[in-house]
Amino acid sequence: MHVLILGGTTEARALAGLLHPGTRVTSSLAGRVAAPRLPAGEVRIGGFGGPDGLAAWVREHAVDAVIDATHPFAERISFNAARAAATAHVPLLALRRPGWVPGEGDDWRDAGSLEEAAGALEGLGDRVFLTTGRMGLAAFADRPEWFLVRSVDPPDAPMPARTEVLLDRGPFTLDGERELIARHRVDVLVTKDSGGAATAPKLTAAREAGIPVVVVRRPPVPRGVPAAAAPEEAAEWVRGLG
Repeated sequence: MHVLILGGTTEARALAGLLHPGTRVTSSLAGRVAAPRLPAGEVRIGGFGGPDGLAAWVREHAVDAVIDATHPFAERISFNAARAAATAHVPLLALRRPGWVPGEGDDWRDAGSLEEAAGALEGLGDRVFLTTGRMGLAAFADRPEWFLVRSVDPPDAPMPARTEVLLDRGPFTLDGERELIARHRVDVLVTKDSGGAATAPKLTAAREAGIPVVVVRRPPVPRGVPAAAAPEEAAEWVRGLG
């Protein structure tokens, strides 16, 4: 059996490790990170050229099943995967980590997009910890606040005029996030609802510091695609196909 895993997420790497070497696994990475952590098995980097290109690749490489384990905000590839799997007549599973849920003491503000998140900053504070990734900073470019921008690779312009860039890769610790917020005197956090444990400590640190959090909601996902919440569940699905 040949399984194509879409995505370079923590869950995608874990799934590849669970399946390989007993199952042939090809992991497809978008190539947006300069030095990605590589999963077990075969790896390809780069796009497919839309759903038709993905369907053609699936046929050409005799793929038996596709698993969409992309980042929750990689909206386009998820819809491309659904169309490609239907075209190529192969089963598709979405491996989606659960979203974050606010707890007692959290002060979360909901936003439907990065632009909404930028507008929601009005009156919340002057020192913003921005953890939405290196892309999309243009939404905040006209904001007057000071921003601490954390990303794996250097961010793309345009970005806010008052910006300090911190290049770092998770997982992050609670003690580290506490120290970061205190040292930079952060008074508001902006994040996407990425879910997962690797970057969740910042939410706890923000709650302890009593600062508000602007959370960007996840985009819609294709309808009718079965989903798994954990790599182990996805691995069982693959084994069931055999």
